Amino acid sequence: MGILEGKKALIVGVASNRSIAWGIAEAMRREGAELAFTYQNERLRSRVEDFAAECGSEIALPCEVQSDAEIQNVFDLLDDYWDHLDILVHSVAFAPREELQGEYLESVTREGFRVAHEISSYSFAALGNAARRMMQGRKGAMLTMSYLGAVRTMPSYNVMGLAKASLEANVRYMADSLGPEGIRVNGISAGPIRTLAASGIKDMRKFLEHVEKAAPLRRNVTIEEVGNVAAFLCSDMASAVTGEITYADCGYNIMGMTGLL
Repeated sequence: MGILEGKKALIVGVASNRSIAWGIAEAMRREGAELAFTYQNERLRSRVEDFAAECGSEIALPCEVQSDAEIQNVFDLLDDYWDHLDILVHSVAFAPREELQGEYLESVTREGFRVAHEISSYSFAALGNAARRMMQGRKGAMLTMSYLGAVRTMPSYNVMGLAKASLEANVRYMADSLGPEGIRVNGISAGPIRTLAASGIKDMRKFLEHVEKAAPLRRNVTIEEVGNVAAFLCSDMASAVTGEITYADCGYNIMGMTGLL
């Protein structure tokens, strides 16, 4: 029996089979969870429906996270399939490509700042608030995805670093709000992975090469490994863990000076 046997999980943010969200979906399915998915727009609908089918699910629902009406509609529709929800996974992040080029102050704009924060951070709060009704009395778990750029400067990460810092604060405040209802809220700060979302970051290849040399494990993390951490955090085995950001980056975050010796 898997550690998520009998759990029902909604995965928001699967865009490809190389995405972290897909790694999480595969791990949760392996551990016994029933899955539902969302897709951003009609262009992605058939792809996400195929992913759902691979996981034995027929549930793929539209959700553009910039729309409060679409967020609420997800749970109105999900209620037609399930009478409760145990797990919400938020794996959504975006900043305009031009915001991720060059030096921070030269690239950041008012509109880019707003978009990055609205999609990458606020959407987690909006989804969490809409999901809480279906999670009442379930010892539910909500999970989001962060990155080390939330707490340290990274080349070209720019406004996305600020949005991830906001997201990590979101985790703590949501954990405090939802704790009395028995709902836990956590985040995973994964190391760099060559995903569709990461393709917008300049010199991602150099990020990966550097981490491989500097991390204690001398390699990069995989989506499968992030998925395993996610499954644990959303299981009853982590029932006392909430408001935390857990690093899954082969230890890179602990390092100070590297390459000196």
